Amino acid sequence: MKITLFIISLACLTIRSFSQEISSETFLADSSLAHASVSLCVADSKTGEIILDYNSGISLMPASVMKVITSAAALELLGPAYSFKTTVGYTGSLNKRWGRLKGNIIILGGGDPALGSEYFSDHYNSFLSNWVTEIKKLGIKKIKGRVITDDSYFDFLPVPSKWLWEDEGNYYGAGAYGLSVFDNMYEIHFKTLSDSSSPVIIKIIPDECKSELSSYLIASGTTDEGYVFAAPYSTQGWIAGKIPVNQDDFTLKASVTDPPLYLAKILNEKLKASGMKISANPTTVRLEHNYKREKVIPITETISPPLADIIQVLNHESVNLFAEHLIKELGKKFKNNGSTASGAEVITEFLKNSGIDTNGMFIEDGSGLSPLNAINTRELVRLLVYMKNKGKYFSEYYSSLPDAGKNGTLKNYFKDPVFDSRLKAKSGSMTRVRSFAGYFTTVSGKEMAFSIIINNYSGPSKKIIAEIEENIKELISNN
Repeated sequence: MKITLFIISLACLTIRSFSQEISSETFLADSSLAHASVSLCVADSKTGEIILDYNSGISLMPASVMKVITSAAALELLGPAYSFKTTVGYTGSLNKRWGRLKGNIIILGGGDPALGSEYFSDHYNSFLSNWVTEIKKLGIKKIKGRVITDDSYFDFLPVPSKWLWEDEGNYYGAGAYGLSVFDNMYEIHFKTLSDSSSPVIIKIIPDECKSELSSYLIASGTTDEGYVFAAPYSTQGWIAGKIPVNQDDFTLKASVTDPPLYLAKILNEKLKASGMKISANPTTVRLEHNYKREKVIPITETISPPLADIIQVLNHESVNLFAEHLIKELGKKFKNNGSTASGAEVITEFLKNSGIDTNGMFIEDGSGLSPLNAINTRELVRLLVYMKNKGKYFSEYYSSLPDAGKNGTLKNYFKDPVFDSRLKAKSGSMTRVRSFAGYFTTVSGKEMAFSIIINNYSGPSKKIIAEIEENIKELISNN
């Protein structure tokens, strides 16, 4: 029996509650949804009139659809041209005649989510080499001090407290620091042999990210089920799970546990390689408990891409790190507190001011990675309608959503020709969670905002997604 998500007359859309059209027994007829929670809402994106509704008021885990909310708040409150600044300077006294700096080289973090990111390689180019060049232009040959990164722009709690331990050590669970760099990610390369054998680490890239990692990995099958377990600021951890057999070079992507210190080490080595002598080891403000803040004399600065470009990548590629930076930036900007909790308060206030009922909405992070996030499809659709009609930057917001079957996280979904140029949406996925939210246009030209969230289904997710696609296809085709 099919998973019948939409048992309605599709000859025309009627403004009636979807729950009036079907019984819950019919809706959950398939065994995959027997124990699931399902919520959906479709509304006219111009008028806001609800066209279809089923359980739209219940609170469910949204997964990455949470980014639809975070990006809306960030765009509306900060503006698409908003940017982040990282400053390199020095403290102490500089004797230009002898090329001696009695002080420190300081890297001031400014919350840039994308510094050195692979998504913006053309923008940042060789920013570290540029820093070295600008420092050397001052004539510095010797530093009686060290390279210090000041990452106090945000709090020192980079990972939201409600995240799963399983996620934190992996690339998608990288924390948001006051000074993040290179997507806060590094690679562990393995060679694997036969089934049940122990993979061998052959290299770690970059080398500066080496730490004490105990390995409980085994080689088994053909799928990647390997996880890195390591907490922020730690120097130890372990790897567990399964990775494919008979691989000459298999890669696990892990999160850097101390990006500010990592960046300090990199700049330190580059300065030394250029011939500069530095008397002390690189460090961070967090590690230097007796650090006395001095006036920093700027040398150079690196500006991020505009926020609109960052959000374009955030929603297209579902980058958790960018979303976590933005929720903290909202807290920093509007409450002078660069924490996830303060940012969540700002987002909640934005939603209320936009006419959204926030009762039953629980925001624990910016990305949706926490299983304790909860939102409902009715208010999510109301936000989409608000952005369409009253949002100052709807064009940038709309373009940030992936195109059906073409790019981003929808590249492999909604590939039927009927969706071509008709549907843009953000997808979300976690274990036993599938969600979508966005806009579609019917063949008759009706513009709709929609959201569907399914929690705790059983069986393969492909089956769930296929039925969602089929039923949205019917809505588009027959109306």
